[in-house]
Amino acid sequence: MSLDVTAGSAGATISFRRQVLTALGLSAGAAVALGLSRFAYGLLLPPMRADLGWTYMEAGALNTANGAGYIGGALVAAVAARMWGAARTFIAGYAVSALVLLLTAATGDFLTLFALRALGGFSTAFTFILGAALTSAICPAESPRRRGLLVGLYVAGVSIAVLLSGAVVPFILQEGAQRWPQAWAALGLMGVIGLPFAWAAARRVHEPPGGAAATLDRRQLRQLAPTFAGYGLFGAGYVGYMTFIMVLLQSQGGGDGQMIWFWFVLGAVSAVSNLVWGRVLGAFDDGRGPALVFAIAMIGALPVLLHPGPAAMFLSAIIFGGSFMAGPSSITIVVQRQLPPESWTAAISLLTVAFAFGQAVGPLMGGAISDAAGDVAAGFWVTPILLGVAACANLLQRPPARP
Repeated sequence: MSLDVTAGSAGATISFRRQVLTALGLSAGAAVALGLSRFAYGLLLPPMRADLGWTYMEAGALNTANGAGYIGGALVAAVAARMWGAARTFIAGYAVSALVLLLTAATGDFLTLFALRALGGFSTAFTFILGAALTSAICPAESPRRRGLLVGLYVAGVSIAVLLSGAVVPFILQEGAQRWPQAWAALGLMGVIGLPFAWAAARRVHEPPGGAAATLDRRQLRQLAPTFAGYGLFGAGYVGYMTFIMVLLQSQGGGDGQMIWFWFVLGAVSAVSNLVWGRVLGAFDDGRGPALVFAIAMIGALPVLLHPGPAAMFLSAIIFGGSFMAGPSSITIVVQRQLPPESWTAAISLLTVAFAFGQAVGPLMGGAISDAAGDVAAGFWVTPILLGVAACANLLQRPPARP
């Protein structure tokens, strides 16, 4: 009898290890989709703006193009997954995303960069959404806390990418702002290196036997309405921070060394906190999890506005870094708790449309206000305001109906 228990325990341990390794492999997709393609733009914005002579609005417009492409990809990701399979579509999106990073290094023409950012947004939507859906399918029958941990591991890939880009990009830019193309090429190579790991992990996931629903019914849409609103507002708020924070710190007199350390702290705290958030958020079946995340992110955006200086810079990195990447985790867990597995991909896709719409509007709004006021801090206030409203919206999300 004891031998059977031991064997069962060993089997469970091996199964859990495989689940963790699969989530980590898929996290390379999250790293490319957000960490390298979107967040690293915040590091590259100051040198690109200096070298190419952009206004704040033009700088924000490139992230708006990325967000608009993300909307398009999110709208069709579930349909594409149903036609060709989630794993195959995930890998195709990943490959295109890495290629776009490499191509971004080849031009300084604004319209070409605008088009590449839009294409990259489209492909990274496939990558992130389907990576999250595959992660959710690793163990659909396990406890919510186990699923929350795996989702946290998946999203932690974004934080690892933030750390890597924080190490590589400033090193390349030491020779001058004109070296930004080499930095994009390095980001593309990092993406290519992660592709085999993501491919191997995606092949190990068994998709739900009934397939994935292409869309949600009216009842499910009404059920998740507060989460749709909150996630869209969160997308607009958090991306304003990640787009303009380095420009803001530079305008406040932050030195290169301080800003590099700021980026490292942001990424390191985010990577560690995601592992904690995954288990914490798994305990919620309503909107309190996202609301808590969004409220803490709002608090994290305030120090650099209220009391500029090194202490505020690193306090913001710790608080905002410890919360912002828990946003996608919290929403994924809400979907898992509210809907059946066959609806997860469609729900994540539609929620990502709301998120991407916010990401498209946020930088443009912040850039326009900054240009009008002649001060990047004026536009940066959009971030905490929208994050606060997002937290309030998600408090309206009710628990799922009990059978």
